[in-house]
Amino acid sequence: MEDLTLEHRTGLPDALRVLLEAYPRQGWTQDPGFDGLIRFWLDRHLMFRRLLAEMQTGTEGLLDRNVDPQAFAKQVSRYGGMFVNGLHEHHTIEDTHYFPKLQAKDSRVARGFDILDADHHALDGHLAAFVDSANGVLTRLNDRAALQDGAAVFKASLNDMERLLNRHLSDEEDLIVPVILRYGSSDLGG
Repeated sequence: MEDLTLEHRTGLPDALRVLLEAYPRQGWTQDPGFDGLIRFWLDRHLMFRRLLAEMQTGTEGLLDRNVDPQAFAKQVSRYGGMFVNGLHEHHTIEDTHYFPKLQAKDSRVARGFDILDADHHALDGHLAAFVDSANGVLTRLNDRAALQDGAAVFKASLNDMERLLNRHLSDEEDLIVPVILRYGSSDLGG
């Protein structure tokens, strides 16, 4: 049986991509059903990706000694907090409001929402490790050698988070956007 856990999945199974075949990514923005809810959803996903990219850039700058440690600390505190809190809020709304309604719209893809829900639980553990790694580097600001070591660990944590989050967000988009394009969003509050 295929391992569909977030850490091992390379994409959604073909059986769950049935609506994506009818509504491929390259046509989403031209579809008349591409509404405010879809735009908002994709913008939130883009924001999470950008926050990670900003932290990656800042961490690389610190490792290259091109970024002041205090400026790095402010950036990681600000962007890291926005990232973690935003993801928790986003996932809570999806799990409690959107996923149950979307899951009921098409039985062919219903199992995909269980996979996405499991991703959210898996990401909770990865987010906790991310926070620990960020805090670990932020507590070493006064010792440059320890700071560099901590930044290297944090960079690895960012790389891991980026890989997992991109897998989850891409799969979520591939499942949700076609469902909304097919069935609409009037009952979703969008």
